[in-house]
Amino acid sequence: MRVALFVTCVNDALYPRTGIAVVRLLERLGVDVDFPAAQTCCGQPQYNTGYRREAEPLLRRTAEAFAGYDHVVTPSGSCAAMVRAHYPRIARQAALEGRGSGLERLAEELVPRVYELTEFLVDVLGVTDVGAYFPHTVTYHPSCHGLRTLGLGERPRRLLAAVKGLDLLELPGAEECCGFGGTFAVKNPDVSAAMGADKTAAALATGAEVLCGADNSCLAHLDGTLRHAGAPLRTLHLAEILASTEEDPLP
Repeated sequence: MRVALFVTCVNDALYPRTGIAVVRLLERLGVDVDFPAAQTCCGQPQYNTGYRREAEPLLRRTAEAFAGYDHVVTPSGSCAAMVRAHYPRIARQAALEGRGSGLERLAEELVPRVYELTEFLVDVLGVTDVGAYFPHTVTYHPSCHGLRTLGLGERPRRLLAAVKGLDLLELPGAEECCGFGGTFAVKNPDVSAAMGADKTAAALATGAEVLCGADNSCLAHLDGTLRHAGAPLRTLHLAEILASTEEDPLP
């Protein structure tokens, strides 16, 4: 099985520990992981802001960077959703406007091989207990792309529930958006901040030590909200929890 890590821009630039955790976790489970250096942005910021044509060369570059791998695994529901839900649309529109030049074929070949991390663990590897150890109270926020576009369902919670020492606490209003939404937070800052405040208040009410998520873009928004309020709650990507073991615990 040839597996490639699609680390995403946010993790590469701001949260490299998440990418390292994914590799550490998968290798512990017997998976050989490559990191194609040609990968760059998937085009989500351009696409979501209305620059649809500008996303086309990024589709091509991403598809070519991950060609030949059995599976492409990413610790980001939003980027996985970009590839799976929007790449086919971008390719079809480009073809209709005479700019296709193989984009549809590239999208068709890539899309079925892209998995968000928890999907890959549960659906491809068939595991929920990954041998993790994390002796803390944790509450989980399901990001919108993973929840609504990918339909991750209970996969993240099943993985967390199997972690030794972890006490998983229910997050009130878990399915409500945190207010990040990529460029939504830039274009609608007041609404975004209010939604973030509601989400972090709900997380604080659980009494958990850690607010966990499967997408660092949402966690960045929530962490900023918590820090601004001087709240003690820590944010952490699910991959880092799953990579932690008794022999090699998360710092």
